Amino acid sequence: MDERRLGPVVGLGSWQSFDDDAALAREVVATTLDAGCRVLDSSPMYGGAERALSGVVRERRGEVAVATKIWARSLGEGRAQYERQRAWFGRVEVEQVHNLVLWREHLAWLEEERSAGRIDLLGVTHFSSGSFGELAEALETKRFQTVQLPLNPRQREAERELLPLAAKLGVAVIVMRPLGGEGSVIPAPPSDELEPLRPFGIETWQQALLKWALSDQRVDLVIPATRNPEHARANAAAGSPPWLGPDERALVERLAA
Repeated sequence: MDERRLGPVVGLGSWQSFDDDAALAREVVATTLDAGCRVLDSSPMYGGAERALSGVVRERRGEVAVATKIWARSLGEGRAQYERQRAWFGRVEVEQVHNLVLWREHLAWLEEERSAGRIDLLGVTHFSSGSFGELAEALETKRFQTVQLPLNPRQREAERELLPLAAKLGVAVIVMRPLGGEGSVIPAPPSDELEPLRPFGIETWQQALLKWALSDQRVDLVIPATRNPEHARANAAAGSPPWLGPDERALVERLAA
């Protein structure tokens, strides 16, 4: 996997999506892969999502890249999470230290696993702008190849420091919460307000929000979560050009305000 560019592309998040429902995960992931998505994002923090995803990942392993996380307050717990991931997925394309938890301590053994070829890229994540200073500190070590952070027209704090820093260091950016805050979507405007965006392949408000993020050249991947196969198919369509220009991005921002 190219550590400089993961996309631009739409992936599939699994926060509050599958729990232990392997049948639902198989249906949604199959639809997502058929629509052109290739990256599945998960975490031990997401209940039984990793386990639910494992069956369909094994069935279609050559078509999918797994981006998951270590979320552990001890080295032993972190290694145990990783061994379960290896058992479920075979290997991990993007292993991320979730919410900066014990990131310095986990980084050493994760680098050994990457050197051994069992991990492609190492990343670090956080959902809160209050932790962006420490997230920047982690990136400045130059030991991470990806960063996951929140970005949408109502949550743009990452534009101040983290996106410029990631671009400077060649770090791939994975966007969480591209549709809005935790558990909510930025309310959709009337459908006719989207008319100027139709030439860009946008039919839904969710597609407008996803393409808004992906049209920032510093962004590689957006990972909207869904339990609905048709939503997954529609979301995937936002991962193709043409990309929005400054005027179209400004329109989405006004509609989201």
